[in-house]
Amino acid sequence: MPPISAPEVEKRLSGVNYPASKQDLLTEADEQGAGEALRAALAQLPDDDNDSPAAVSEALSQLEAG
Repeated sequence: MPPISAPEVEKRLSGVNYPASKQDLLTEADEQGAGEALRAALAQLPDDDNDSPAAVSEALSQLEAG
């Protein structure tokens, strides 16, 4: 999976109200025109609520690290 930049995550998820479910994140990413790489990464997140943008970025970083 190509790396996802923090600015891309911030831009595509700027309208999310936290805490947010994985589905909330995917819906906002779709509405903001996120690319397939970001959508695929978000789809791999656990179903747990995400408390903040930093939590989402951290979870995505962990996915990229393998």
